[in-house]
Parts: sequence; C-alpha cells; structure tokens
Amino acid sequence: MTQELTDLRNSILQGRYADALAIVDELEGMSKQAVLRNIQSYVNILLIHLIKNQIEQRLTNSWVASIRNSIREIQKLNTKENKTSYYVNQDEWEILIVEEVIEDAIADASVEVMNGKYNQFQLAKIIKRTELIETALKFLALTYSYAAKEIPTIVAETITQLPGGEDWQAGRW
Repeated sequence: MTQELTDLRNSILQGRYADALAIVDELEGMSKQAVLRNIQSYVNILLIHLIKNQIEQRLTNSWVASIRNSIREIQKLNTKENKTSYYVNQDEWEILIVEEVIEDAIADASVEVMNGKYNQFQLAKIIKRTELIETALKFLALTYSYAAKEIPTIVAETITQLPGGEDWQAGRW
C-alpha cells in the first residue's frame, strides 16, 4: 500500500487526476478485501464451534465465548463507516459461507471435534450442512437487528437454543 500512496501523491502533484482516481479505486478495493478476509476468518471460527456443537451435542464456556466474540467482531467489521450499509448484506451470507468458508471450517474443526476423532473427509460426511448453515445464518442475522451492547445477551439467549444449550445455561456442562 505504501507504493500506491506514493503513486497517488505523484499523480496528484503532476496533475494526473484520472490516474489518481484509479489509484484511489484500487486502494478502496484493497481495503474492502482486507475487511472481507477478516469477516471470513470470524465466520470460520463461528462455523468451527457450531460444527463442534452439532457433532458433540454440548457446549463449553470456551465455545460460547468464541461464538459470542465472532458475532461481535463480525458486526463491527461488517458495518461500513457510514453506519448505514454493510460489506456483506444479510442475503449474501449463505453464498459466502458455502463458497468461501465452510470447507475450511470443516477441515479446521476436524482437529477439534471429539479430540480429532474424524478427519476432514469423515467430518464432511457426518455434519448436517443445511442445519449448520441455518444456525450460522440465525446468528449472523442478529448483527443486523441489535446494537453492539445488546449482542452479548442476545447471542447467549440464542446459544441456549443449541444442543446442550440448556445444560450450559444451567451450568451442567
């Protein structure tokens, strides 16, 4: 990015405004890609913990914290500076999950699910993908409906609906 800024400065100083605008467009694209990569990383973490929950039918405080943190960070990252639009719109999550994230999440989760009992191919066969995606979409939808300060409580309430959620809430995990 340093080179792009140098080129931008030179273009402006030399009166090459079309070149300067092209560089600005390039920088905007780079910035958006960086944000999307970060969002995908948190979606991956969310999916890993939802996969563990689906297969093991339980929750731990650590998993809950990871789910909550992922949703909070996704909400922060996804909201553009104008606070009225998003990098990923609500109707785009399923495509992002299916096309960009789910396979990595399955591979990553295979190391953790049941202490590594399944490799990524075995795990891919036993997870219920439709259910997993629907659950992830339910959590991601919260980021559009609630203020940041409400998210921890709303996520915790939603988590209690997961397998093992009632036990987690009652401290029986």
